[in-house]
Amino acid sequence: MIQRKKRKARDIEKDYPARQFVAKLRRLADCIEQKTRFRIQVAGERVSIPPDAIINIEHEREDGNEEIEFQLKWTIPD
Repeated sequence: MIQRKKRKARDIEKDYPARQFVAKLRRLADCIEQKTRFRIQVAGERVSIPPDAIINIEHEREDGNEEIEFQLKWTIPD
């Protein structure tokens, strides 16, 4: 049995220029349509998102600011 390395908790935001962000969104959309794993590197860490990840959109409004988050959530197997 292969034991996975436990990862530390992490909560970061990474800004991208519009052109890079669009390219990442296109790759993500392709993977969602094809039901394949999406792989991305964020702030030096590689992340692999399974095709069965839950996809949702979150909208927040507070103190004169608004935010939209496109979220993908999944469980990491033990």
